[in-house]
Amino acid sequence: MKKFILYTVLLTAFISCDVLDVEPYNSIPASEAFKNAADLERGILGAYSSFQSLSYYGRTYSIFADLASDNLVHPDNATAVAYAEVDNNVILPENTSVDGIWSSIYDGINVANNVISKVPAIPGLTEAQATEALAELYFIRALHHFNLLNYFGAIPLKTIPTIGLTEINVPRDNVDAVYDQIITDLRFAAEHLPASGSKIRASGLAADALLARVYLYKKDYTNAAASAFKVINSGTYSLLPSYNAIFASEQNSESIFEIDYTALDRNRIAEYNFPLAENGRGEVAPAPELVASYASNDDRLAATYAYSGTSPYVIKYDDLATGADNFMVIRYAEMYLIRAEANIHLEGNILTIKDDINQVRQRAGLGNTPASTYADLLTAIENERRLEFAFEGHRWFDLVRTGRAVDVLPTVTSINQTLFPIPLSELLTNTNPGMNQNPGY
Repeated sequence: MKKFILYTVLLTAFISCDVLDVEPYNSIPASEAFKNAADLERGILGAYSSFQSLSYYGRTYSIFADLASDNLVHPDNATAVAYAEVDNNVILPENTSVDGIWSSIYDGINVANNVISKVPAIPGLTEAQATEALAELYFIRALHHFNLLNYFGAIPLKTIPTIGLTEINVPRDNVDAVYDQIITDLRFAAEHLPASGSKIRASGLAADALLARVYLYKKDYTNAAASAFKVINSGTYSLLPSYNAIFASEQNSESIFEIDYTALDRNRIAEYNFPLAENGRGEVAPAPELVASYASNDDRLAATYAYSGTSPYVIKYDDLATGADNFMVIRYAEMYLIRAEANIHLEGNILTIKDDINQVRQRAGLGNTPASTYADLLTAIENERRLEFAFEGHRWFDLVRTGRAVDVLPTVTSINQTLFPIPLSELLTNTNPGMNQNPGY
């Protein structure tokens, strides 16, 4: 299996006492680091490598989005206390894994911002080369900010690099301001990147697909439907005939954007999902109620779970030996369900909405949805998203953005629990009065 290896040279990030005080360091002085287009390319690839962190797509970020919800549980014989807190939705601000999410994403933002700041001064770049480089980096930065927003709510918005002791005390910006920057970055990326290309790098259509998700979360249903329509209507992607094939090959026709992993830059998703009897750590396991909710003829069942004795475990990412499975961030099936959900809120044509849902159901070997009212169709989409994207890091965010977390999850009794706490380390080291804790912590 051919892999595209991300370089981690030029722009690795160094964590000091405050995660917002992160100064990149290099083997050569920063002033000499970007002398030509080749140096810029290495810097961009270094920015992508931030996504590979074990605290990010390499393990924690996506697993917590299923563990905090009703998709995963922390077994009684598991040992990670930080995971037990998330499973029970009693997360302490000193939770080290939550701290890791915050730190790794802000490191990634700072790496992207540092490369962005160098682009205008690189000699020999054409205007087109500079614009395309910025567009790619803006996509990276937008995805980072969006992911932070979904876990923590209002966050410090960072669009310039943090160097030394300057720009440390950055207050939390309100959610609307963060959304505005994310959308600005993604619109630029959609306009100035090639429409398609490698699935492990940003493209114009990947930016449109992420915009569709962002608009849906923001409840801008007109733009969500339009962005999803653009991706679907492009003819660039297609649903694979077999659900199992989605995770059997990388950069396939359904993939829109994925994170690259190799044996050298590995993830630990399989390790945490596989039980002890299968040589994993068994820190998480599928919730029994979720497994029971699949119809017996749903092709997603066999493609998602294997069994150790009578106990199911997750196999979407199954490279236990090397951890070289790529992580699928955006795939084509989501565009149909985003368009359907947005059109429900816009009171669109019910037959058209059902057709979008049925695209996903039919690929899974199921019949057409029996739902026929807007309310029932919303419930149907919630269920389809749960089954279609199980263990891909969607469920918690779906329940939070729709206001359903308190109703669905017995461990969530207050709206305050739908945001994770700002890490204690950030509060202790940041003297900015604008950096305060989320309510309830």
